[in-house]
Amino acid sequence: MARRDPDWDGVRLHVVTGKGGTGKTTVAAGLALALAGDGSRVLLVEVEGRQGIAQLFDVPPLPYEERKVAVGPGGGEVYALAVDAEAALLEYLDMFYRLGRAGRGLRRLGAIDFATTIAPGMRDVLLTGKLYEAVRRKPGRGRRYDTVVLDAPPTGRIGRFLGVNAEVVGLARVGPIRSQAQSIMKLLESPQTAVHVVSLLEEMPVQETCDAVAELSRAGLAVGAVVVNTVREPLLRARELTAVRKGLVDRGEVAAGLKAAGVRSGEAVVDALLAEAAEHAERVALEKTQRKTLAALGRPMYQLPLLPDGIDLGALYLLAERLCQQGAA
Repeated sequence: MARRDPDWDGVRLHVVTGKGGTGKTTVAAGLALALAGDGSRVLLVEVEGRQGIAQLFDVPPLPYEERKVAVGPGGGEVYALAVDAEAALLEYLDMFYRLGRAGRGLRRLGAIDFATTIAPGMRDVLLTGKLYEAVRRKPGRGRRYDTVVLDAPPTGRIGRFLGVNAEVVGLARVGPIRSQAQSIMKLLESPQTAVHVVSLLEEMPVQETCDAVAELSRAGLAVGAVVVNTVREPLLRARELTAVRKGLVDRGEVAAGLKAAGVRSGEAVVDALLAEAAEHAERVALEKTQRKTLAALGRPMYQLPLLPDGIDLGALYLLAERLCQQGAA
């Protein structure tokens, strides 16, 4: 299949969210590899402390340090970073207030844990602040990246996570905190950012995807693509699926087919086989309905296959290739 022109020219920050269990971390990793396919340098970031990126790329747990984890198909590089709120706060204090050693002393006193506990939103401010720094990094401050991909919190929390800086702007009237919060919101609301939502062809993930798209749109955040993960191809042709659902399958033909294949069967075996076929036909029909619901959102839609052997580095490259073929990178 020929590659399409990429849909996201000009986007520097790709945010990947989705209902828990939809495979958003896997999709984020595949997207990072796809974006590195043209020789670009990509930073893949996680913020939930799960070390999901390290597990996918089969590397040791990530410290608060950018580490190279893969080479893209076209020679680009994928680096990964697990953002830690405490380390991000120390970095923030040193960057804006030049506290240096004094800031590290706050850790020993427990002041950092105290601050992020009494003001839970502060954690998200620090995490999004690190993303902003990585996207807009100035020369001399470290490795620079063409694109940043965020394995973001799930859909139930994504609006709050990305919108926390708007609340800070409303609370902090002056000073560097207000200034940085404004800068972060400007990036998140700009064409340089796209928020992609991962879904499955199941009722609850599809509903959460629709809700997330509506919430993000209301907040003025740029909704990117809908990524349908673990898509299973039908085992029967369309006319066969219709016949199964309507109960029009000839039992004699099924028994004859089993006999021709060298399978000993009786009425019970034929019944079980037809019941399984009917269940499969019903699932295909339900998935078709859910796919129409997602298509109605009017966003680019990418489909990634179910990989029965699980996810390893080779599988991530396969997903990256599928994303490229459909125009994601």
